[in-house]
Amino acid sequence: MNFQKKNKDLAGSFFITSTKVLFGFLVFILFLILAKITYEGIGVVSLEFIFDEPRNNMTEGGIWPAIFGTLAVTTIMVVLAVPIGVFGAIYLSEYAKDTFLTRIIRTAVNNLAGVPSIVFGLFGLGFFILFLGQNIDEILGTGLIWGQPCLLWASATLGVLVLPIVIVSTLEALNSVPKSHRDASLGLGATKWQTIKKVIIPQARPGILTGTILAISRGVGETAPILFLGAAFFLPNLPVVDLCIGDYCIPMINPAEQFMYLAYHIFILATQSSNPTLTLPLQYGSTLVLIGITFLLNITAIFMRYKYRKAIGRI
Repeated sequence: MNFQKKNKDLAGSFFITSTKVLFGFLVFILFLILAKITYEGIGVVSLEFIFDEPRNNMTEGGIWPAIFGTLAVTTIMVVLAVPIGVFGAIYLSEYAKDTFLTRIIRTAVNNLAGVPSIVFGLFGLGFFILFLGQNIDEILGTGLIWGQPCLLWASATLGVLVLPIVIVSTLEALNSVPKSHRDASLGLGATKWQTIKKVIIPQARPGILTGTILAISRGVGETAPILFLGAAFFLPNLPVVDLCIGDYCIPMINPAEQFMYLAYHIFILATQSSNPTLTLPLQYGSTLVLIGITFLLNITAIFMRYKYRKAIGRI
């Protein structure tokens, strides 16, 4: 017995030590990559680089149109994907019965999270542009407006891409709420929806924000899906239109326009530039800005999640 116990202890210690070593190695590699990008890109990043437009075949100037396009696409993606994903998860968790159909839906959602992003890009091209967009143009008689690549269809495709992440993380958050809290709320006379709204969603909100964080992180860094859906090689003009009401005009994002995208911009600089060596500092600078934007968006969501967790802890 003692011999077997010692073997188990040795095996457990070996596994724990190996895990720590591998984790430390991965962190070290990540640190080296970030250090290299920061060292090469920090000298390029400036206010002029961030807020200026590219010039001279994208070998000079800045990346503001690409930053604006990235933020616009990400914002619309979150607006489209998060509500649908959250309400879909609420339905599957709280309303749908455990039938063969719901089990298929759950399996399909989990499988969609592993589908390559280029497949979603082809789906967006076929469904949103060739089917939905062209039919909208034909019904409205507006000419070729929605039946072509644009910011809205790129955002919708990225929304479909991150939808499984939002649904799965929200389902986990909803299932983590104790059943006794549901029973107590219903026992006090609350309706099903009141229980979901006042008891379940507030406690699951940190998990929902976790799904939003993961969705933002994946959506901002994707390049393959937007290749067919409106990302422009070079477009210094911002996808903005003035919405005029009387004498007052408000600038707003134009969802029917093409756009520049930061991840795609880096790809173009690295592969399609006439002189990739000349644009190498711009590649590092753009990559550093992209990492910074992703970091800031994630920090904002993490801060909101922390606030909700503190609020739950005080209840």
